[in-house]
Amino acid sequence: MSIEKNIQTVKDFFAAIGRGDRESLLALVADDIEWIIPGENWPLAGTYRGHAGLAKLLDTASGSIETSTEAREFVAHGDRVLVVGFARGIIKATNKTFEDDWIFAITVRDGKLTNIREYVDTQALARAAAVSMPENAGNPTDDRSDLRAS
Repeated sequence: MSIEKNIQTVKDFFAAIGRGDRESLLALVADDIEWIIPGENWPLAGTYRGHAGLAKLLDTASGSIETSTEAREFVAHGDRVLVVGFARGIIKATNKTFEDDWIFAITVRDGKLTNIREYVDTQALARAAAVSMPENAGNPTDDRSDLRAS
């Protein structure tokens, strides 16, 4: 496929995400899609494979996060499309907000997305997902009496 068609396929994918159109999303991805979301300690981190993995990701996302995403720039070379964007949202479990500048590296083959690798602000997302603890909870007291000279 041409670079222009690859970019359009990715734009269609983001449009389907924006509409919450699961059927269109599944039609735009390969059966063996792999979607990698980095990080720890936030609901969407992980590697999702196949249509079942994508369905799991969508279910997890709709249950744990409210977000608006803006794809701002598309850069392509061969079968790779880089998307530069911004997201703003809230983690439902903590009611904490986040802002995230991101890049998606997407591979398109034969008109289908085969691989998505997100580059996101994992710290901002982990902070928003973190449950607040009372001040000093979980921190040892600062007792340095054993270090003081007599």
